[in-house]
Amino acid sequence: MFQSSDPRVSHVHHVAARSGRTAQWPDWAPLDVLDSLADLGITTPWEHQVRAMEAAHAGRHVLLSTGTASGKSLAYLLPVVAATRADCDAGARIGSTLGAATPMPGAAAAPGATAPTTTSAPTLTATRPRLTAARLRAELGAARREGTAIYLAPTKALAHDQLRACRDLQLEDWRVCTLDGDSDDAERRWARDFGSYVLTNPDMLHYSVLPNHTRWARLLGSLRYIVVDECHRYRGVFGSHVSAIIRRLRRLAAMYGAEPVVIATSATIDGGAELLGQLAGVPGEDVLAVTEDTSPHGAVDLVMWRPEAHHDTEAAEILADCVTEGRQTVAFIASRAMAERVAVKAQELLGPAGRVDAYRAGYLPQDRRRLERDLQSGALHGVAATNALELGVDIAGLDAVIVSGYPGTRAALWQQAGRAGRRGSDALVFLVARENPLDAYFFAHPDELLDGSVERTVLDPANPYVLGPHLAAAAQEAPLTSADVRFFGPQLEAIADLLTAQGVLRKRREGWYWTHPERAAAMIDIRGSGAKAIDIVDRDTGRLVGVADVGSADRAVHPEAVYLHQGDSWMVDALDLDNFEAIVHRDRPGYTTQPVSTMDIEVLSTDEVRPFGAAEVCRGSVRLTSQVVGYLRRDELTGEVWDQSPMVMPEHALETRAMWIRIPAAVVAATGLTQTQLAGAVHGAEHTAIGLLPMFASCDRWDIGGVSTVFHPDTGMATIFVHDGQAGGSGYATQGYRVAEQWWGATYERLSTCRCSGGCPSCVQSPKCGNGNQTLDKDAARILLQHMLPAADRR
Repeated sequence: MFQSSDPRVSHVHHVAARSGRTAQWPDWAPLDVLDSLADLGITTPWEHQVRAMEAAHAGRHVLLSTGTASGKSLAYLLPVVAATRADCDAGARIGSTLGAATPMPGAAAAPGATAPTTTSAPTLTATRPRLTAARLRAELGAARREGTAIYLAPTKALAHDQLRACRDLQLEDWRVCTLDGDSDDAERRWARDFGSYVLTNPDMLHYSVLPNHTRWARLLGSLRYIVVDECHRYRGVFGSHVSAIIRRLRRLAAMYGAEPVVIATSATIDGGAELLGQLAGVPGEDVLAVTEDTSPHGAVDLVMWRPEAHHDTEAAEILADCVTEGRQTVAFIASRAMAERVAVKAQELLGPAGRVDAYRAGYLPQDRRRLERDLQSGALHGVAATNALELGVDIAGLDAVIVSGYPGTRAALWQQAGRAGRRGSDALVFLVARENPLDAYFFAHPDELLDGSVERTVLDPANPYVLGPHLAAAAQEAPLTSADVRFFGPQLEAIADLLTAQGVLRKRREGWYWTHPERAAAMIDIRGSGAKAIDIVDRDTGRLVGVADVGSADRAVHPEAVYLHQGDSWMVDALDLDNFEAIVHRDRPGYTTQPVSTMDIEVLSTDEVRPFGAAEVCRGSVRLTSQVVGYLRRDELTGEVWDQSPMVMPEHALETRAMWIRIPAAVVAATGLTQTQLAGAVHGAEHTAIGLLPMFASCDRWDIGGVSTVFHPDTGMATIFVHDGQAGGSGYATQGYRVAEQWWGATYERLSTCRCSGGCPSCVQSPKCGNGNQTLDKDAARILLQHMLPAADRR
């Protein structure tokens, strides 16, 4: 597939195969469930699974953070099954089950998944617990103590995938159901009145279950477990919203007499116990973090590939080559438009020899489900996907993975790479470099990428912009009291008093009350995507082509924009924001479009200031005012700018958190830069720094933004701002403030070592620049940082 001597191969990292370490099933595991697992080929658990199972069953909160395909679902399913089986005839559950151990070959990682094996893995032996009088009493007692559990997934698709895994167990008396926006009234009533294990998402809890908790008293009053799957996805502002929702859920469960155990699963992360404490509001010392992966895995070669042509062009070529060799392959592509182009290019190279499709958010649900089924069945040989696929279904058996561009965090890289090698055979992973500062830095320092620890997931559960509205929703569910500090933290009283002063809540002797007729929960947009999506409609047929977020519509589907969808190119005729509709027609004009915008920033408050070499670094609150004022036309093949057209779209305002560097006039004078050079210096330094912040925080460059100016009226000097992209802040800019020395030291190194002559996408150019990367000066940026940074940080 590849030759190590190929000049495009920058580095090859070999991950050796490992054999698994097994353990015995817990004594409390229902015997008929073990029989069902044995029918699926799961005869013996891995050590990390049993450690998590035992802790959860004993009532301890658990954070299970192990690799992809390590069997995390089985680790929480067994205690959940044991706690939520229907009150039925225990004899039917025990039946003819005997305790004799029987040799059985192999083991699988999770229900419904094929077990990874290696040639060095030992033959495994089923170690089912013996049927004793004490065990019989335990079985009978468990049958009389039925509980309930809630499973939270970041997407509906993942919950439906969990439903398939539960059904594979074929337990007729286990009442498992999904509860989401697609559930009809009858399905919702069944979940409310009879469901034992309810598979849902944060949105459904927030908008439907919690505001109507009296109707869900049966489920809440017997709640034994809250399973939070893929918890590393809950970061930034979305993570803060989900944290508040879980805390509201725990509060209502306690009100009805339940104290549920929280079991969270994650890709490999740093600080897992602390993350679960932040996310669920449980004390960190009450959390067991299970991080050692004892499951087997095949050998993997991770190839760091520095393309000679455009990175996505070579990603398409690698995808076609992998499929030609019979390898089922997923290529993870950074943008929706590029995922479409990579799929089209790979299919053109393959011809009839294989089938490749694109997969991304914005597709209609029926199209996404079809692609998911075809990928799982093997009918689809390759796919170019955005990370929507990561949140969709559990894809097993991939022979190769292509990651087109560093995905922003080490955790995301290993999550995507971990999808290769699941059959236990050797597998390939290609990391194809993009032209940006972070990729360039890691390709120059592969050890820092491959041996460095994964990032901490950043969220701020005390963010008042998020917690305040959720406290109002909680007060409507049941009056807030000082005792609720155990769920919402010590900031509860201060925020509740502020809400009272604003007229949102009313304070009485017993606590804080919601006194308005409106539903408080309905006023909270937990995903920050707007209350309604924009429908993208075919002008000629009236068919719904796709959807777009309201917040990004003026950038993605503005009039005369080129919109790509499932390999087709569409021109936007009109955007009607009042009616949430964009009208398009098929066309391939030979160019793509890129919006051009303006941005102003105002400092609202400064929370902290400290010396930063010859400058100062600050953090605080800011107000951003942005507007799309035109668009560029770029050649479809080369990316060359053809021209710029003016356009006026509505103005947007955003209050968020930022860090900024104030550069005194004395530092500017010492550099000898002219005003024009200084403008290029602060703009170029801003771009490079934004590209490198994901080294130090669990974000990517699309989660943050920046503004730079040679003179800002609020600071009185040249200033570089880096801000969070979400209202109220997401924690990334604050993290940047904390690690400013290391972060900006890496920025200086990138500017100093990039081999380009005048600036390129690997240093100062940015794909998200609002003014098309105008006024950039790489050399001036380097000179500015050289005079500004402490000598120890200029490495």
